Amino acid sequence: MTGSGPQTAPSLDAEEVAKFARLAAEWWNPHGKFAVLHKFNPVRLAFIRDHVTARFARDPHGRRPFEGLALLDIGCGGGLLSEPMARLGANVVAIDPSATNIATARVHAEEAGLAIDYRVATAENLAAAGEDFDVILNMEVIEHVVDPAGFVAVCGALLKPGGLIFVATLNRTLKSFAFAIIGAEYVLGWLPRGTHHWEKFITPEELDGYLAASGLKAVDSAGVIFNPLTGAWARSSDTDVNYMTVADKPADP
Repeated sequence: MTGSGPQTAPSLDAEEVAKFARLAAEWWNPHGKFAVLHKFNPVRLAFIRDHVTARFARDPHGRRPFEGLALLDIGCGGGLLSEPMARLGANVVAIDPSATNIATARVHAEEAGLAIDYRVATAENLAAAGEDFDVILNMEVIEHVVDPAGFVAVCGALLKPGGLIFVATLNRTLKSFAFAIIGAEYVLGWLPRGTHHWEKFITPEELDGYLAASGLKAVDSAGVIFNPLTGAWARSSDTDVNYMTVADKPADP
């Protein structure tokens, strides 16, 4: 591995890394502390699949429409997104600064018969090594880093011209404080208390600015809302709490 180690990357928040490492054993328990991510996954997967197949002219109904695409999953945790991406045919590199998370992810992937290149690393490590990717997933990560603007810039350097980057995060609104902090962590217990810090949430306008400063252009955005009647998450025009953005890097002229 070249560049600074994963524990010294400028964007890294060591306390955040330690917090999620302590929960590593919970990643694949659909009824455990990450149950909300298991329920959230179908919406994230559909959004990613729709945009990747459209961008790279692939059949969205094909068995392995991501075949041959180099995909990076940043902050992969236990691999909840890495594994579906591999099943869709992508050549997946999945990174996390927590060795505990990576160990959990590797074991689960091996049991599932999936070849995923899991690494204890940061985006800065890969950028220093000159690696690049067709698709980058930056899902529920940016609100946990020290320097969001610098982090997006590093991600931009890792994206190939013509490629796509997906960012999912939380908007900094009074509604998100009520739902994502008070509701999800303290009332409903969906997430461990202290999972999120409201002041680190990022507005869509701020995210668009970080992307533009890094040579990236937001091409679509969608909110994600929870339906208490069905117990399911769905894509929505409401971006007041959770939202996803996809941006591209203009192809070389």
